[in-house]
Amino acid sequence: MTDTPRSATPAVLIPFGIVTLIWGSTWIVIRDQLGIVPPSWSVTYRFLIAGLVMLLWAWQRGDRIAVDRRGLFFAAGLGLAQFCLNFNFVYRSEQYVTSGLVALMYALLIVPNSILARIFLGQRMGRQLLVGSAIALAGVALLFVHEAREHPENGAAVLIGLGIALAGVFSASVANVMQATPTAKAYPMVPLLGIAMLIGAAMDATYATLTVGAPVFDWRWSYVGGLFYLGIVASAVAFTLYFGLIRTIGPAKAAYNGVVVPVIAMLLSTLFEDYRWSPLAGAGALLALAGLVVALKARRPNR
Repeated sequence: MTDTPRSATPAVLIPFGIVTLIWGSTWIVIRDQLGIVPPSWSVTYRFLIAGLVMLLWAWQRGDRIAVDRRGLFFAAGLGLAQFCLNFNFVYRSEQYVTSGLVALMYALLIVPNSILARIFLGQRMGRQLLVGSAIALAGVALLFVHEAREHPENGAAVLIGLGIALAGVFSASVANVMQATPTAKAYPMVPLLGIAMLIGAAMDATYATLTVGAPVFDWRWSYVGGLFYLGIVASAVAFTLYFGLIRTIGPAKAAYNGVVVPVIAMLLSTLFEDYRWSPLAGAGALLALAGLVVALKARRPNR
């Protein structure tokens, strides 16, 4: 029997890397979505596209698309937490703070994921996973300090933006833990996610109509192209891979992609937004990556 923990095998590392690269790129795309179209409508369009793609994929695979009442209620809860609340919070937080800061907030997902997984799934964090978490969070703290020094103005707006992002983190964590429950595993993932995305899109559309009025659209090629990228690649593909990771290695370890995502986002920002690295930011990125390596090599402890 091999001594390699399951989370350090190619079957986990490859989808983990793909999801991290995809979500590391979304922050710049989301930033471009802000403008003419209210955030709630942009979220609606994104998950309408994603949900339809998922159901078409399920139909092509031969999956049974219909679910019973329990599955429908589960999909509705997942749609509310992940595809309505979480993303409305994300888009609104970027109206107050930089995309880099929002990405950094989502690096904290490992904390509520670990706590909720312990409470509701009985999954404990082993010593090595705790050490990896501490190293990674130290790196995230250095990145926070760097961002605070780079953007000292508008303190009140920054606090509002971070508060909104934190609400999004908690919503995402609830959805993450839901995916590791026996109820989630009782249904084929692709059609279940497709239904959850469409229910989430319906909730987004209802909220958008009540708060900002009739649908608004932006026909710029970057907006339309960004919608399809976010809907198909960053949602249909990435969430299928990510929730598969949750079912395999648990919510705590899967959330470590959020530790690396800010580093990817900053690297892309260096290329496209003239982001400038400092020794502090470089040290933070290295610590975050080191913590990731330590954590993924940890074995899941006995319950």
